[in-house]
Amino acid sequence: MNNAKKQDERIAKMTFASVYPMYLTKVEKKGRTKEELHQVIEWLTGFDEKKLQELIEEKVTFEIFFQNATLNPNAKRITGVICGYRVEEIENTLTQQARYLDKLVDELAKGRKMEKILRVA
Repeated sequence: MNNAKKQDERIAKMTFASVYPMYLTKVEKKGRTKEELHQVIEWLTGFDEKKLQELIEEKVTFEIFFQNATLNPNAKRITGVICGYRVEEIENTLTQQARYLDKLVDELAKGRKMEKILRVA
């Protein structure tokens, strides 16, 4: 089994609840807020605060998390390198969606303006 396939399977089985606290810590350490993190997640997935909390409490996997998401049509505009991979070149849809989220959280933590993160312009 090649590394990409192993990574795809690992991401599919990982729970969103296990990663969410790391996202929150990362952005808060850089002076951003939980509300901003939730704004970014809602933009990408369509999940409001209530739904996001339900998914965390249910400990859904990333596979279920993204199956239930309504991905923003502008998500394809998320480009760049995250975890050593170019997000726009990732072939596995679920892995690409998880990396989209990683990339947005990274941009938020780096202090990028919200309009840029949400691909408004």
